[in-house]
Amino acid sequence: MTDPTDAQVLARKLDAATAAFERWSRLQPADRAPFLEAIASALEEAAPKLVALADEETSLGEPRLRNEMVRTVFQLRLFAETATRGEYLGATIDRADPAWPMGPRPDLRRVLEPLGPVLVFAASNFPFAFSVAGGDTASALAAGCPVVVKAHSGHPRLSAATAEVVQRALRSSGAPEGLFDVVFGTEAGRAAIVDPRVRAGAFTGSTEAGRALFDLAAGRPEPIPFFGELGSVNPVFVTEAAAGRRGPAIVSEFVGSFTLGAGQFCTKPGILLVPASAELVDEVPGAVPGAPLTLLNERIRTSYASALRELRDTAGVRVLVSGGHDGAGPSPTVLCTTSADLLRDPDTLIREVFGPTALVVEYARESELLDVARAIDGQLTASVQGEDDDTIAPELIRLLAARAGRVLWNQWPTGVSVTYAQQHGGPYPATTAPATTSVGTGAIHRFLRPVAYQGVPQHLLPPALRDANPLGVPQRVT
Repeated sequence: MTDPTDAQVLARKLDAATAAFERWSRLQPADRAPFLEAIASALEEAAPKLVALADEETSLGEPRLRNEMVRTVFQLRLFAETATRGEYLGATIDRADPAWPMGPRPDLRRVLEPLGPVLVFAASNFPFAFSVAGGDTASALAAGCPVVVKAHSGHPRLSAATAEVVQRALRSSGAPEGLFDVVFGTEAGRAAIVDPRVRAGAFTGSTEAGRALFDLAAGRPEPIPFFGELGSVNPVFVTEAAAGRRGPAIVSEFVGSFTLGAGQFCTKPGILLVPASAELVDEVPGAVPGAPLTLLNERIRTSYASALRELRDTAGVRVLVSGGHDGAGPSPTVLCTTSADLLRDPDTLIREVFGPTALVVEYARESELLDVARAIDGQLTASVQGEDDDTIAPELIRLLAARAGRVLWNQWPTGVSVTYAQQHGGPYPATTAPATTSVGTGAIHRFLRPVAYQGVPQHLLPPALRDANPLGVPQRVT
């Protein structure tokens, strides 16, 4: 069923998630791992059917979708491993110390505990990896939190089919009823984010929608954390030396990156800053493919056309490559301006266009890269194409680290590896929670809160904090 979820059904699902939390949160972390493994195996088995269905609804192509399914399965297994190892618990033990310099210290022990039921808003552009069984779901389940997913309207049949696979895997593994569920419709999502049974929200999508949900979550009588990934321009800064030594290759790689997935990645590099003296704008038309690219749905097509028109019609902007638009979709567009014009109107020119459009910005002096770095707002990524002996590099990287969650050197941001050190987040408006990540094992910390136990007897402590350490998890002991 993909019909909008009514209030009564939503209430039953949230009641079930609340009841499931009582059992799920009490499981030891390693005991949750087999359930995540079961979901991963079930998705692998159902992959041919799900990939075909995803291609029908998104037109992303089966090769891309098969790879995304591999990523989705890997994420689940990586979080199973994360739960088993228990490092994420942050178990910290300060034993009583009468000689502590600040006065006698009591026995204090701190550990991370799950928040409660999590509402996940699925994304449109990654129908597996950021959707029903994606990273938000995997990390929340690993943390000990039940999940209710608000399905995306761009792939409703796939959402229902994926949810059925997940629920069947959990049921056959003996998971508590209500541990995972899915709801449909904008109103169900809005009602759920303000429902007192929901203890956290996770979102990937547009700035407008994400900010509206963030405000709802913050405006509740009891506000809850809302982890929204919103929008990002992901600027790329090219130094004079890099442009002189490998300018044409940089342009070619930039085009390949901003057109990947029809420009529908949150990490798409939307701005390329190059020295005017290198005349790299002359390289752009020959590097841009003219074939039409398929966008995900009509809403995105409409939004893309509007955002492109507004950026193209801004004073100081000219067209380098005019992308056409036919029944199949738009071909790539490249616009051009100067750093002086960009700095005069950064709010208009430093903006995300979700789709195959990018802005090339020419600068007259290399120091202008620092001026632009100071002017940009929060970003998921910021990249430098430079040379090791660039004197501007240290200050440029320092400035970019203050504004982006991930800083890249001579690489392109559209690849987001699912790993331990990954940071997929950044200052607002890239995200609503810059201290967190939505990709990589660090994502589990979004759905946990610290609890300190003072003077509590050993047998009443959580196992991770006991001196005998029955779980075998890492402990910091002083």
